Amino acid sequence: MSRSSKLVLGLSVVLTTATVAGVHLKQRQDRQRLRDGVIRDIERQNRKKENIRLLGEQIILTEQLEAEREKMLLAKDLKKHDLK
Repeated sequence: MSRSSKLVLGLSVVLTTATVAGVHLKQRQDRQRLRDGVIRDIERQNRKKENIRLLGEQIILTEQLEAEREKMLLAKDLKKHDLK
């Protein structure tokens, strides 16, 4: 085998190995990015569920507060009318 043939063969082996390694690393990075994205999406969904739950609690508390205020106003009005 001539010297130039050996050089070309060696160069092609090095380039092929580098290409395979590069593709492997790129796939690993892509998989990790995909995993990170899925984890972020799950966290976002959990935060959204928690926010919806808290909003529901706030709505219930607001309704209770408004009902209590209405009772207090009615009681005040009754006292005013009773004093007259």
